[in-house]
Amino acid sequence: MSEVDVALVGGGVMSATLATLLSELEPTWSIEVIERLDAVARESSDAWNNAGTGHAALCELNYTPEGPDGSIDIAKAVRINEQFSLSTELWDHLIAQGRLPGDDFRTPVPHMTFVQGERDVDYLRRRHAALSAHPRFAAMEFSDDPATIAEWVPLIMAGREPGPVAATRAPDGFDVDFGALTRHLLDDLGDRGTTIRTGQEVRDLRRGPDGGWQLLIQDRSSGRSRVLNARFVFVGAGGGALRLLQRSGIREIRGYGGFPIAGQFLRTRNPSLVAEHRAKVYGKAAVGSPPMSVPHLDARAVGGGQALLFGPYAGWSMKFLKHGSWGDLLRTIRPDNVWPMVSVGLKNVGLLRYLITEVLAGRAQRMASLREYLPDAADADWELITAGQRVQVIKPVRGGGVLEFGTELVTAADGSIAGLLGASPGASTAASAMVDLLGRCFPARMAGWQPRLRAMMPSLTDEDADADAPSEDPDLVDQP
Repeated sequence: MSEVDVALVGGGVMSATLATLLSELEPTWSIEVIERLDAVARESSDAWNNAGTGHAALCELNYTPEGPDGSIDIAKAVRINEQFSLSTELWDHLIAQGRLPGDDFRTPVPHMTFVQGERDVDYLRRRHAALSAHPRFAAMEFSDDPATIAEWVPLIMAGREPGPVAATRAPDGFDVDFGALTRHLLDDLGDRGTTIRTGQEVRDLRRGPDGGWQLLIQDRSSGRSRVLNARFVFVGAGGGALRLLQRSGIREIRGYGGFPIAGQFLRTRNPSLVAEHRAKVYGKAAVGSPPMSVPHLDARAVGGGQALLFGPYAGWSMKFLKHGSWGDLLRTIRPDNVWPMVSVGLKNVGLLRYLITEVLAGRAQRMASLREYLPDAADADWELITAGQRVQVIKPVRGGGVLEFGTELVTAADGSIAGLLGASPGASTAASAMVDLLGRCFPARMAGWQPRLRAMMPSLTDEDADADAPSEDPDLVDQP
């Protein structure tokens, strides 16, 4: 039986970020990262399992809701932008310290929003006026001139029928390869003494006699098991986090459930197309469609190669992980979460209908959806790829449950264990989410840690340690 100060379950960007912060704050603490697959960053953090958008509220309409009086509320957009800035500041600090080999994991890519129709053009104009008045969005441009938009994104305007269109363009956006970032972070941590174990699956965890945690870990190759004692545990296992938190028996996880949604994208590597589209362009869901149908056409830079992604297209399976089991959903059903899950199903009939339609959709329907956004798209240029498996949080509330389309940080009352449930924009705001975790789980240490945290992230405020984890996925929540 071995012992560590900190055990991190899951080898993704969240565990890597938390381990990086703790290694700076408490360099004498022993840390072990346990990943069930044979390599790190192969689930949600893998570059092809997400759209790679550095979510900074530059293009996502759901962060700027329209009020009944026509006013545009930018408070949420400002907060999300601040959270992404903390991540970029942390990365810059690590590069300056030589802990990251460079910034090959992020590529400057303009973030754009594109809309059609008089009503949406008017909304986007007012949104731009509200955002550009704030210093964080001062560089954002607006145009309703088709010729100007064609200069920005020629593929989107080529072959388009005349009609009212508008776009905003923020030149300070990023495409982020979160898989490469995660590998860089964990390589550095390994060099500094953190233990990184792959091919190891946490099968159970329970309270130890000293108030810490005992993790039962199985080597997936040999089948041999071992027990690891840890004073603190973070469950950053993506879709696998819910079941492990349930196994821990902490009161705070009672009533939580998960609803799995698979993601797919159309991808092209055609050099002539890639060269003509250097932006991430978000639009609006069609009237009557659920929020996960929001289309976006993304420039991607992965492993030195260039590509375009369009989507997302939703699918469904009972798996909670891309490399998971068809029994994942059934294994998380408990007496305490049955009613929250049933009530969410009853309240989201439209979502279920949409998922059935998406699952039954064929190649022709997917290409038709692409051509609404990219009129001259040729079938031969695009391939369908399966992205990551998202598990949307079903959160218990009075009278049932509610379907959350973002991330949820669950912490035990004594701060000895925490886990992250849900989907994006967690990767983009990992630094903020993990500072939030530190504040919840180590409140007595935060005052002493603050100077070091501010040295790594200069714009960090006292409120950041008390802020909630990101709570909305810009690809999934309702549009104005």
